[in-house]
Amino acid sequence: MPDMRVSICGVEFKNPVIAASGTFGYGMEYNEFYPISKLGGVSCKGTTLYERSGNPAPRIVETPSGIINSVGLQNPGVDSFLSIYLPWLKKQNTVVIANIAGNSVEEYCEMAERLKDSKVDMIELNISCPNVKHGGVNFGTSCDSVAEVTSQVKKRSDKPLMVKLTPNVTSIGDIARAAEDAGADALSLINTLTGMRIDIKTRRPILKNNTGGLSGPAVFPIAVRMVREVYKRVKIPVVG
Repeated sequence: MPDMRVSICGVEFKNPVIAASGTFGYGMEYNEFYPISKLGGVSCKGTTLYERSGNPAPRIVETPSGIINSVGLQNPGVDSFLSIYLPWLKKQNTVVIANIAGNSVEEYCEMAERLKDSKVDMIELNISCPNVKHGGVNFGTSCDSVAEVTSQVKKRSDKPLMVKLTPNVTSIGDIARAAEDAGADALSLINTLTGMRIDIKTRRPILKNNTGGLSGPAVFPIAVRMVREVYKRVKIPVVG
């Protein structure tokens, strides 16, 4: 067998395959279909400080070569992650990456502090969330806000910090540099592209929340292009 090991920020993965956050739950949901112990790592579902029920239905719609989702970060909260899911994940012989999300810098920082002494191997910073203190604009769309949340979270935990970039920006290279300069240890990309589908009978958006995140084969060429752009701009590891 070839040696497939890779090292990211000092964390060794037995192979470079990482289940992306938001697509794989907490691993437990998929383990009966595919043993996650064969994966290099699992980036867990986006987790918030408190339990969230997510957006009202309908919140998933098919589209050519993909789906658009407006799930709204439904999750059980960080305490349930630490008490229920993390102990199980640590028995699966795979790297555990905790994906954290928040509506304010303070929420991100408290999440990082809760995870500081846990057994997660890395923290992934989900910056595609609205900053409620600044008009609801996503953290990931401004170099200044990316730098602020990255630097503040980095101060709260010594876990390797990977920042997940949104593609819904003018220059993802500039955003990547801002994250790197603020202390990010690695970058992951891309998050979903904003999309919409219309019901031709009702003449209204199908999703209750109107828009959602497009994922699937349709976005793959865009993701590859953005990975290349970011790779040319930073020196830290890039996870595609």
